[in-house]
Amino acid sequence: MDYAMAQGWSDGLPLIPPTEGRVRAHLAASGRYPDEVVAMLPPMRSECTVEKLAINAVMAGAPAESMPLLIAALQAMAEPAFELQSLNATTGSVVPALIVNGPIRNRLDIPYNAGCLGGVAGPAPGIGRALRLVMRNVGGQVVGFTSQSTFGTPGRVAGIVFAEWEERSPWPPLATRIAGIKGDAVMAYGAMGSSNICDTIAQNGRQLCQILGKSLGAFGANGYLPSTPYSEGLLAINPVWAEMIYRDVPDFDDVMKTIWENTGHHIDEFPMGYQDALVASGRVRENGKIYLTRAPKDIFLMVAGGMGGLHAAALHSWGTCLSTWKAVPATV
Repeated sequence: MDYAMAQGWSDGLPLIPPTEGRVRAHLAASGRYPDEVVAMLPPMRSECTVEKLAINAVMAGAPAESMPLLIAALQAMAEPAFELQSLNATTGSVVPALIVNGPIRNRLDIPYNAGCLGGVAGPAPGIGRALRLVMRNVGGQVVGFTSQSTFGTPGRVAGIVFAEWEERSPWPPLATRIAGIKGDAVMAYGAMGSSNICDTIAQNGRQLCQILGKSLGAFGANGYLPSTPYSEGLLAINPVWAEMIYRDVPDFDDVMKTIWENTGHHIDEFPMGYQDALVASGRVRENGKIYLTRAPKDIFLMVAGGMGGLHAAALHSWGTCLSTWKAVPATV
């Protein structure tokens, strides 16, 4: 641990020594050549090869079988729309969250029910940590130097890695709905951490949609900044709420429109300085409201979490970071 800290390889947690045998096992599971470049990573514009990814995956404790998922996730994060350069340097607390769809969820034991955002024993923290170590050791994201994050987030150590509970969702899987990908897929989403939404009052699905929208539409979210031309939102709702919403609001477009409309704030609710800047930015609609996102389609609704009900998780996006998708091939 002391040696790794001295070399600048460590996030402060114990590392598994990347012996030749361990790295070779990860390379074999990837099905790729060791010197194949997976992505160019800012801020140092460094080439991340399969071998470098494998080394960091070993150190993080990610299983060898996760290599295809890690490769796809890294490629998604390297897409220009994801704005990884700015994400790595910002004063914000953004971290790439990975949402997994398809049978790979069960093969890798990626959590999607109770405690899926943290606390479940399994490989997800190691997988998330592997990407965080790659950002540090290959990309060069170092707090106080190339990263100016004011607070950071626990997700910048172990990442945020969870899956959709597709079997309990009344709607098609997120990857299919948003990206048209059937089967194994991973979404990279620039998340400003997560916040809990709790409700014990709603009597029907439409009321739940309203409270979800109002909770997601929290002042201070990046989506309301006059300097931010667009943003996204991610809502993970428990299966009990999903069933209630589907029962009472069967049309999915109606569900998303209701949620989106309830993120709106009238211009008069903002301080005067904000009002002038928002008007100048063209964000104010004809009804005098500013919405968290440009349209309902920019809010992603998925099913995950425990059967206890009562809670949803909201993940706001950062800046101009747009979510990206990659299919995870069965054989890479």
